[in-house]
Amino acid sequence: MKKYIIIASIFIGLIIAFNLCTFQVAENKSVIVLRFGKIESVYVKNNADKLREDLTKGKFDNVKVVQGTGLFFKLPFIDNVKEYSNMLLTYDTSPRQVITSDKKKLIFDNNAQWTISNPVFFEISMGRIEAAQTRLDDIVYSKMNEKVGKMDSHDLITNKILVQTMQDDLTIEVSKSVENFGITVKDIRVKRTDYPQENYESIYRRMTTERERMAAQYISEGEEEALKIRSNTDKEVTILTSEASKLAEILKGEGDGQAAKIYNDAYGKDANFFEFYNTLDAYRTTIGKNTKLVIPSNSPFAKYLLGQK
Repeated sequence: MKKYIIIASIFIGLIIAFNLCTFQVAENKSVIVLRFGKIESVYVKNNADKLREDLTKGKFDNVKVVQGTGLFFKLPFIDNVKEYSNMLLTYDTSPRQVITSDKKKLIFDNNAQWTISNPVFFEISMGRIEAAQTRLDDIVYSKMNEKVGKMDSHDLITNKILVQTMQDDLTIEVSKSVENFGITVKDIRVKRTDYPQENYESIYRRMTTERERMAAQYISEGEEEALKIRSNTDKEVTILTSEASKLAEILKGEGDGQAAKIYNDAYGKDANFFEFYNTLDAYRTTIGKNTKLVIPSNSPFAKYLLGQK
């Protein structure tokens, strides 16, 4: 039993010693080794030559640069290992107020994507992600205020191309400002642009007034168009009525002419019958059930009534 305890103790000791003497460089990490608080070496996945060049310019050419990932050795109790992410980091600010060139207040909600491009510079200048975020916040807000102060509020809200250009320029300028901190800013974006809460009521009133003005304009234009349509319709009705009346008179005249012709033709064929027919028609329309007639016996009207020849 004692033998197994000794073996287990040795095994645990070896594990502890192994952990004290080694460290792991992951695919998504950069590692700095500090010896007595001073940077001894830096381990990166790639771009080691560029890092050496930057360190030489910054008078840190005594720092050893190692490219690669995996297991590495260190001096136990002497070397201290610090890890930094080499992935894209997101800095998201709280909405902030900016003032435009036309003295309008806007609320900008923006974020930035950045990376630690030089772990040595970052360790010396920042040391912590939180410190870098605070520094970025100050620089981004300062430079954004500067740019927005030269732009009109209407353009900032409606002109997407102008805002995109502003964001691209801002990304370049901020990245240049923080490159000595070992930081590279990849992208800065305004997520949302809004007016301050106290401006909502005046905006609502202005929008209401504008909509009412547009509604009145549409109503006026509609009434004007309706008047034109009614006027044109009345004109067309008058023209059509006049033409119809004219055509009716023409047809009536032609009908009367044809009737007279038929009448004359019929009269010419049998004058006695025509006279007889007309006299009977006159009786029908003149004499009723209780009609009394006082006419001479030799009157043409009484010819057939009294049986005269």
